[in-house]
Amino acid sequence: MDKTVFKNILQFLIILIFNSFLAQNSPKKVIKATVINDTISKKDTIVAPKESLQAVVDYKADDIRRDVPKRMIYLNKNAQVKYQDMQIDADYISIDEERSLIFARGKLDSLGKVFELAQVDQGGKKYEVESFNYNTKTREAIAYNARTEESEGLIVAPKTKKYNDSVFVMRHAEFTTDPYYIDKKDTRPDYHLLASYIKMQKGKNSSSLIVGPAQMYIEDVPTPLILPFAILPFSSKRAAGILIPSFGEREDVGFFLNGIGYYQPIGEHFDLKVLADIYTKGSWTIRPEMNYLKKYRYSGNFSADIGSTVRGIKGLDNYSKTGTYRIAWRHTQDTKANPFLTFSASVDVTSQTFYNNTVNNNYIMDQSVLRTQQNSTVTLTKRFLKLPATITGTASYSQNFATGLADLRLPQMNVAINQFYLFKSKTGVRSGLLENITVNTGLNLSNFVSTAEGELFTDAMWDKLQTGLKNNIALGTNTTFAKYFTFSLGATVDNALTTKTLTKYYDPIQNIEVDQINKQIAGYSIFSTTASVQTQLYGQANFKKGSTIQAIRHMMTPSIGFTYSPDFGGEQFGYFKNFYNANGALTPYSIFDKGIVGSPTTGMVGALNYNIGNNIEMKVKSKSDSTGVKKMKIFESLNVSGNYNFAAKSHPFSIISVSGQSSFFDNKLSVNTSLAIEPYKILFAPGSDTGIRTEDFGSFSVQGFNVQLSYPLSSELFGEKKDYAKTYSQKGEIRNENYFFDDDNYAHFDQAWTLNVNANYQYSRNLTRTATKMASIGLDGSLKLTPYWNINGSTHYDMVSKELAYTRIGFSRDQRSFTINFNWVPFGQYKVYDFFIGIKANILSDALKYKDRSFTQPNAPF
Repeated sequence: MDKTVFKNILQFLIILIFNSFLAQNSPKKVIKATVINDTISKKDTIVAPKESLQAVVDYKADDIRRDVPKRMIYLNKNAQVKYQDMQIDADYISIDEERSLIFARGKLDSLGKVFELAQVDQGGKKYEVESFNYNTKTREAIAYNARTEESEGLIVAPKTKKYNDSVFVMRHAEFTTDPYYIDKKDTRPDYHLLASYIKMQKGKNSSSLIVGPAQMYIEDVPTPLILPFAILPFSSKRAAGILIPSFGEREDVGFFLNGIGYYQPIGEHFDLKVLADIYTKGSWTIRPEMNYLKKYRYSGNFSADIGSTVRGIKGLDNYSKTGTYRIAWRHTQDTKANPFLTFSASVDVTSQTFYNNTVNNNYIMDQSVLRTQQNSTVTLTKRFLKLPATITGTASYSQNFATGLADLRLPQMNVAINQFYLFKSKTGVRSGLLENITVNTGLNLSNFVSTAEGELFTDAMWDKLQTGLKNNIALGTNTTFAKYFTFSLGATVDNALTTKTLTKYYDPIQNIEVDQINKQIAGYSIFSTTASVQTQLYGQANFKKGSTIQAIRHMMTPSIGFTYSPDFGGEQFGYFKNFYNANGALTPYSIFDKGIVGSPTTGMVGALNYNIGNNIEMKVKSKSDSTGVKKMKIFESLNVSGNYNFAAKSHPFSIISVSGQSSFFDNKLSVNTSLAIEPYKILFAPGSDTGIRTEDFGSFSVQGFNVQLSYPLSSELFGEKKDYAKTYSQKGEIRNENYFFDDDNYAHFDQAWTLNVNANYQYSRNLTRTATKMASIGLDGSLKLTPYWNINGSTHYDMVSKELAYTRIGFSRDQRSFTINFNWVPFGQYKVYDFFIGIKANILSDALKYKDRSFTQPNAPF
C-alpha cells in the first residue's frame, strides 16, 4: 500500500475517534410556563410565552445606537454587557434580540487587526478573545483567538466552541504554563503543546483537559515528544489517570517505554500507582507502588520492582536472561501520635543480582550498583509512664551481594533499664563515691542465622538458627579530690546464654579442621573493674609585644587508670577446650566461638592504661578582627593512648595509638590523622611474608597510618565580592535576575562556583613484610556559566593504580517553565547518559517528560 494512502487513512481514523470522543449533544431546552394571576377572577390563568432573554440585559457604552425595526442594539467604545452570570467588556458589542445573539469584538488598529482583546467574565472565570458570539437561548458560544487561563496553565486557540457552561472544545490549540507569557511579559511562550483537539470539562469543584495528539515545542521549535493523548486534572483533589511514559534507546536492551502506567487514588488515605517498562529486546519490569498517609499518625509506602532483563541475541553466546525483583517498605510514625509506642520500618529486599542487572539508570547515577550490602529493619519500641524501662523489638535482614549470604535476626528484643542511682542523697546534692554510684543494666534476646538466599525459611535455615541471651550490668561512680583531680571507679558484669556450642577437631582423612556445631545450652559470666584519675593542665607562652605571634596556649588532659579482669580461660570455668591441629600442636579454642553471644576473655588482665589529650592554639595579629588578634587552632585534639599489662607473660606493652584532628584557613581545611606504632621489633623468617613480634622492646615501627583532608573551595574565598552597581552604569533585568552592562553592552553577573577537594591516604602493614597503600583524591563541584546554566560533576583519581574511578558530569538549564538536565558517567563498568526535560508546573510535572537512556552493558563501547 502506498505510504501516502496509509497516512491519510490513519489520519482519518484518528479524526473519527476524537470527533466521537469530543462530540456533545446540545442540552435540551426546557420551557417553563409563567402563571399570571388575574385580578378579576382567580380561576382564570393566562400562559405567557417564554421570552427570548431569560434575564434582564444590562448594558452601557460611550456610544449606544438602537435599530428598533431590526431589534438590534449597537454599543461602541468602552462597551459593557451584563447578562445573568456573564459580563462582557469590549470595544464593540452588538445585541440581536430577534435571534438571541450577542457579538463582541476587541479594539482594532489602523490595519483592522485586533490589538486589544475583549474581556469575558462568566461565573468568576475570565477569558480574553478577539471576537465572541454568544447565544442566550442555547448558552452556546464561539470564540476566536481566545486566551483561557485554567489553574497554572493557559490555552490559546484559534477557535473555541462552548457547548454549555461546563464543556469547551478547541482545535489547533496551544497549551503552556509559562508564567511570563501568561502575564503578557513576553509575546511567545518558552514552550507549548500544540494539540489537534482540546476538550475542557468544568465541574463545580474541579475541571480537566482532555488533550488529543499533541507535540511539544520549545521556543517554537518542534521536539520529538509527541503525546497521543493526555488527561490533565485541575483540582485540589486527587484524580485517577494514565501516566505518560518516557522513551528512548539503550544498546543492550533496545528501544523502550519507561514508566507507562496508571494512577488511582483509593479513599482518603491511600493511592496506587502501577508502572511498566517495556523493551524491544524482551526486557520488562512491573513497578507497583502504594502510598498511604494519615495525618498526625503515620505515613509510608510499599513498592516492588519485578522483571526480566534480556541482553544479546537468542542463540548467540552473548545472550542472557536474568529475573530480578525488589520489594521495599517504608513506614514512619508521627512522633506525637503515641510517645509510649512507636513503630518504624525500612525494608529493602532484592535478588542477589538486582543491581547488576537493573534497567533503571537512576541506580547507576546514585552509585547503588556499587553496593555490596543492603540492610532492612523493622522496629517496635515500648516506653512506660511509670516504669523506668524501654522495650525494643527488632527484626533485621542483611544481604551481602559479594558472598551471597544473608543474615537474619528474627526476632531480637532489648530491655533497657534507665540509669539510676544506687543510694539516695542525704543533702540533695550528690557528693562522694557512694552517693554517685550509678547502675546501668539491660537484657538482650537475639535469634540469628547466616544462610544462603535459597535456604531462607527452609529446614536448613531453622537448623542453623542460634538463640542467645545477654545481660550486662555496669556500675560507676566518681568524685573530685584535691580540687583539680577526678577519680572514677567502674565495674561491669556480662552474662550470656546460648543454644549452640562449638567442638573443633582435626579430620586426618579429609585433612581439614572441622567445626562441629552442637545443639547444647551453655552460658558464661565474666566481669572486669576499672579505676582512673584525670585532670587538666594548662600552659601558655607569651611573646614580646608587637610580634606576629602573640601567644601559644597548650591544654593537656592526662588520664591514667587500671583495669583488672581474671583469666576465664582456665579449666575450672569450662569455657575453653583444646584440640590437636594438622601440625599436631595443641590449640585452644572457645566453645562459644562462632556464636552470637561472643566469647569470654582469656588471660588475666592487670593493665595500666594511659591517655594524653592535647589541645594547642595560638593568637596572631589580625587586621580583619576588631580585637586586633585572631585565634588559630594548631591541634583541636591530639591524643596518645596505650596500656601496660602487668599480668601478661609476654608483650606487656600494647600498640601505641595516636590520633589528631585540626582545621586551618578559617576552619576550611579539615585534617584527620591516625597512627599505630608497634613498640616491639618484628622479625621475618626466610621466605615468610608474616612477621613475629619479639620481646625486643624499643624498636618502634609504624604499622598503620591514615590521613584525610577536605577543603571546600568557592568563588567567595578569592577576593572581595564585586560591587557591580558601582562598576557598571547600565542595569537590566531578565526573569527577575539583575544584569549589569559595560560600555560595549556586554552583560556581567556573579558567576558562583564551588569545588570540594577530598584526599585520602592509608598505609597498613599489620606484621606483614609488604605494606598495603591506598591513595585517592576526589573532586566535587559546580559552576554557573550563566544565572540559568549550571555545570556540576564529581570524580575520583586513584593515585596507586593511576586510574580514574567513578566520574559523573552533569549539565542543567533552568528555563522559565521547565528544566533540562543531562548526566553522563563516561568511565567505569557502567557507562550511561541520561537526558531529562521536566515541566515545573505541578499539573505537568509527571505527565510531560522526555528521557533518553543509554546502555549500561559492562565494557561496551560508548
